[in-house]
Amino acid sequence: MSAESSFTDFHQMTWDAALETDALHLLRLALREDLGEAGDLTTQALIDPTRLATARIVSRESGVVSGLPIVELVCGLVAPSVRWKHHCHDGDRLPPQTVLTTLEGSAAEILVAERTILNMLGRMCGISTLTRRFVDEISGTHAAIYDTRKTTPGWRRLEKYAVKQGGGRNHRTGLFDAILIKDNHIAQRVQARQSSPPDAANAAKIQSVLCEVVEQSRTWFHEKLSARLRPSICVVEIEVDALDQYREVLPSHPDIILLDNMTLSQLREAVALRDVTAAPVQLEASGGVRFDTVRAIAETGVDRISVGALTHSATTLDIGLDW
Repeated sequence: MSAESSFTDFHQMTWDAALETDALHLLRLALREDLGEAGDLTTQALIDPTRLATARIVSRESGVVSGLPIVELVCGLVAPSVRWKHHCHDGDRLPPQTVLTTLEGSAAEILVAERTILNMLGRMCGISTLTRRFVDEISGTHAAIYDTRKTTPGWRRLEKYAVKQGGGRNHRTGLFDAILIKDNHIAQRVQARQSSPPDAANAAKIQSVLCEVVEQSRTWFHEKLSARLRPSICVVEIEVDALDQYREVLPSHPDIILLDNMTLSQLREAVALRDVTAAPVQLEASGGVRFDTVRAIAETGVDRISVGALTHSATTLDIGLDW
């Protein structure tokens, strides 16, 4: 089943009002870090404030563009005289020396805005570029690449937007918009029923609660969660790290089962069982996914592969400003 189908999925990030609000918070902080109270001392000392100039924002290396609206937001904050013209769109592939945007206006204002623009664009383009590498690597399979919550604090919406521009898919935005039952949730349920912490001896107790917590989560979502706070779609996902747990929970038909740190043979076995007994359930492979392993994982038949490295290990794309 394709991840682009009508199957229940998480919210997919677009450049909307919530994302722009986050961007403005980050930009104000970045500009405060850079300018302090005195402003750009070098520019004030050397550059005629009436001087007009034209500059180009250029990608020094190949990549995928993401975050062009940042240019407009920064100019609105500190470079009101500067006009901009974008020469590409978010999501476009960039060969080296591609001009992303032309800026025209006060040379002093361009200099004040320069580093904040380049820092933000470089970070977002780096994430989009790494995401595209992973997406291209699994081309021809029906799996989709998903991000995680392993994001830079404060940057989550921007980083997830960058993943989307690179051709990836967005996992849940935060704890507030989907139910994902992880191993620590299960461990707490088991602990609540006994006096000692869970260990190998009570694995059966862990299995016994898996279907229970899936059903309880669905019921709570529809009957207990305030309609004002309720996401438009109820996504219930559960994490398992062993095939016996997987077999136990599959009959409860959660929307997604996260297969944590499983081997390729285990993933293939999980897919085969799902295809026979619970076809609507989607399977997500997760845990230490690397570029050199992602193709083999996709070829097992899983639907989703979540990759924390998209956001926690992406390198900044080399973007500069030329007069």
